[in-house]
Amino acid sequence: MKKWMAIMLLISFALFGSVIGFNLVIQRIVIPNALANRPEPEFPVTSMVTKAQDWVPTIEAIGFIEPNQGVTLSTELAGTIDAITFESGKPVKAEQLLLSLDSSVEKANLRASQAKLPAARAKYERFQNLFKKSSISKDQLDDAEASYRSLEADIESLKATIARREVRAPFGGVVGLRNVFLGQYLQPGTDIVRLEDTKVMRLRFTVPQTDISNITLGQIIKINVDAYPQTQFDGYITAIEPAINYQSGLIQVQANIPNNEGQLRSGMFARASIIMPTVKEQIVIPQSAITFTLYGENVYVLKEVEETDKKGNKVKVLRAKQVVVKAGERRGNDVHVLSGIKAGDEIVLSGQVRLSNDTKVRVVENDALAVPAQTPML
Repeated sequence: MKKWMAIMLLISFALFGSVIGFNLVIQRIVIPNALANRPEPEFPVTSMVTKAQDWVPTIEAIGFIEPNQGVTLSTELAGTIDAITFESGKPVKAEQLLLSLDSSVEKANLRASQAKLPAARAKYERFQNLFKKSSISKDQLDDAEASYRSLEADIESLKATIARREVRAPFGGVVGLRNVFLGQYLQPGTDIVRLEDTKVMRLRFTVPQTDISNITLGQIIKINVDAYPQTQFDGYITAIEPAINYQSGLIQVQANIPNNEGQLRSGMFARASIIMPTVKEQIVIPQSAITFTLYGENVYVLKEVEETDKKGNKVKVLRAKQVVVKAGERRGNDVHVLSGIKAGDEIVLSGQVRLSNDTKVRVVENDALAVPAQTPML
């Protein structure tokens, strides 16, 4: 029995020893040799060669479209509407009659006063001649003149009252939807209709005080609105606020935008790009080529270097060198690079996730970064 147990123990020790020995051989000899003889990994990337081009710097801003002139018309006096002479949404001319209130009483009083005016004027003129002949006193002449002048003033007052009961367009433009109806009794200040001059629209926006030196009167700006994403409107700066808001450090700017086709409407949200002088010979690269880190922005530049392989042969290898760049203004997918790379450098566009400095790479063709003509539906 004891002999059998000894044999079993020897067999067990032999088995465990062989397993442990095999693992030691794998870990100490096979794996290190495999790693030592493993070829250097080569990662696929896409690339582009940088070239110098013109860059137009811009100052980006947002604001809301305003009309050149706009007002909500109302009446000064109370009364009943007896005529509406405009159609909703139609253009009107300056001083065109839009609405009138019932003024029959005032017009009747005006006719009565106008009927008395010739007699009052004749009496005044007759008294002037009599006074020159010393036939009447100065008091009688003054009374005749006062009656005449008072009647003239009454006529002017009645005309002004009748005019105040009429609503006319203060300027030419387009009226909106009318808010009143024929025969309706209006209280003073009741909104009648919105009138706007839309031939030229205005955009009011703000820019930081640090950009004051870059904006001038007459400077060209480009306007984009969400309603017409494919259309860009041209405008120019017409006014700059003389004072800066000390709380925000912003200054207000106003620009005029010709609106000949009537596409722009007041209240539209708009994005403005203030165009500055063109800068020559600049480096512009896609934003996908830049790796953003806590320590700054990096770009991988491809360099072909000559190396010696394990067999002693001279071979050319493409490696990615990490370069620190200074990124400037961004516009869409383009980035203006201020420093770090130069024209003629071949840079990595995609595949940077697996790269580090001096990584061996190979350039492949891939259109994954191409912007589709139409956004895919989800």
